[in-house]
Amino acid sequence: MIRQATSSDVPAILTLWNEVIRDTTITFTSSPKTEDQIHHVVNSQPVFVPVDGDACCGFGTYSQFRGGDGYARTMEHAIYLSGAARGRGIGRALMAAIEDDARAAGTHSLIGGISAENEGGLAFHAAMGFVEVGRIPEVGHKFDRYLDLVLMQKHL
Repeated sequence: MIRQATSSDVPAILTLWNEVIRDTTITFTSSPKTEDQIHHVVNSQPVFVPVDGDACCGFGTYSQFRGGDGYARTMEHAIYLSGAARGRGIGRALMAAIEDDARAAGTHSLIGGISAENEGGLAFHAAMGFVEVGRIPEVGHKFDRYLDLVLMQKHL
């Protein structure tokens, strides 16, 4: 089941997001998130959580791609799943919830910024109908090395 996140989901989102930050190059962010930052995200933009039993096993969100009113109909999304939630169709359901909500809000285009090292993320986006529209070499830096960013887009 996919539902809107509430403040009760903040601890699970915080734990998952910080694990991804600490352990992977899925995100180029290296500073851990705080509980206040997660509360702000949950209260200021659409955030969806997949629930497996009683447990939140991931989250997905979207917000404006870049500042300014010229980008008001282009959103960038993020999806993070726990290891146990991957490969079970939960990511597809989460992406469908994001797309449905974004479409209803007047979004024309969704953008995914994916680490070139995240082969699973690239394959997932391609399977969901996203098309690679750009590769930016060495724009990220984490774990003492430079990382490439792949931009993928889907028109809604």
